Amino acid sequence: MKVQNEAKATSVVAQFLAAGQLAILAGTLISMLAIAVADWAVGNGVSLGVLYIFPMMLGGLALRPVAVLTLALVCSVLRTAFDTPGSAAEVDLRFAFATVAYFCAGLFVTALVRNRKLIVQHLADLQQEQELRQGAEQQLKLMVESSSAAILTTDREGRVLAANDSANTMFGLEPPKMLIGQDIRSYLPVLADALKLEMGSQVFKTAVQCQALRDNGELFLAQTWFSTYAAAQGPRLAAIVGDSSEEMKDREEQNLRELLEYNRITAAALSHEVRNACAALKILAGHLDEKRHLAGDGDYQALVTLVNGLESVAAISLKARAEGTLDHMSIETLLNNLRIIVDAEWRDMGGTTYWPSNAEGVTVFADPHGLLQAMLNLAQNSLRAVRECERKELRIVVHNIDGRVLIRVTDSGVGMSAPDQLFRPFHPGMDGTGLGLYISRAMIRSFGGELRYEPGGDGTCFVVELQMV
Repeated sequence: MKVQNEAKATSVVAQFLAAGQLAILAGTLISMLAIAVADWAVGNGVSLGVLYIFPMMLGGLALRPVAVLTLALVCSVLRTAFDTPGSAAEVDLRFAFATVAYFCAGLFVTALVRNRKLIVQHLADLQQEQELRQGAEQQLKLMVESSSAAILTTDREGRVLAANDSANTMFGLEPPKMLIGQDIRSYLPVLADALKLEMGSQVFKTAVQCQALRDNGELFLAQTWFSTYAAAQGPRLAAIVGDSSEEMKDREEQNLRELLEYNRITAAALSHEVRNACAALKILAGHLDEKRHLAGDGDYQALVTLVNGLESVAAISLKARAEGTLDHMSIETLLNNLRIIVDAEWRDMGGTTYWPSNAEGVTVFADPHGLLQAMLNLAQNSLRAVRECERKELRIVVHNIDGRVLIRVTDSGVGMSAPDQLFRPFHPGMDGTGLGLYISRAMIRSFGGELRYEPGGDGTCFVVELQMV
């Protein structure tokens, strides 16, 4: 009943406000004059002053508090003019009480109108916020449903509360069986440990690559990002899961190809050194034959036969890389990838790297991965060379000369003491096997390029020369 009365009062106020301020003021004045005339006609025996409450309430719809007070004084004057006779004190008291009563009635309506405006504005704001929230929820729902990654949420016990269609597809569930309501630990065992954590107000979030299970028991590699959050019903866990099986397959196949390629190059290096040793042994054998006349000696002939056989076994030539592995490669992409790999280590060491700004649009014919590995080997060599130096700099410059692209890699190290030994495999004084530069040059030569040392200047400078597309 109270709600209905408030609704009716609000409706009446809205109808009066819809009439406009001038109409309200005109109605107020007319009603005041009508009440005054009626009070005059009745005479001094009866006072109709209480009726001035209605024009006061009507005026309160359009007037401010100061104007309401003025109107209350006018109504009190009219009431006093036609009121029943009395002493001066009674007249003054009636005038004062009437003024207060009229003013309070007007203020009540003024406050009612102000509150109504505030409520209307508040409702409009709530409606706008609701529309924005609904729009955001709709966009989020579309993003989740259109994502190729599995997106899901679980409760503390691991029961799936919500999941998109990609989650059902990734984990191999088909209607009517759905992921919602299932125990996620049966599909992502790594979350079992995460669900055991004490999930307080602090958010825990991480990423992990792990094995996951489909509904039929098939294993696949899952890249998982998950985090905890607090809800009214208790702690929750949200996860985004991507299938990395194909990436793993491609990566391992690429690693196998690289391993075979590097083994081939290493075998070629060994063969080259063995063939050099066999050539030296054959020369020594010839000298012994001339000096000692051992041509008829069986042991000598057996030794020559073994040397010739070893030379035949070692006759493995370093063939060029197959054309199918070559592609057009952007120098800008190459250097951006190299920068991502090496910049952090140089910054941690307190060094500075300088990268060219003219590499955009320059394309060469090469094996992208092999060229990146060769450039990475040069950058790592420079890193080791400047580690103990006061000035630690790596500068890469790109030049385009007669259809060839020259990439200069220069560091601020102490330079090379024996540059003629740089590209010889297994030579003394090198870290590890000494095959890094040898393999890098062989790799670059395999797609028609060249790697060479450039003497002169401070530090060490290597030049990678490639064929421009």
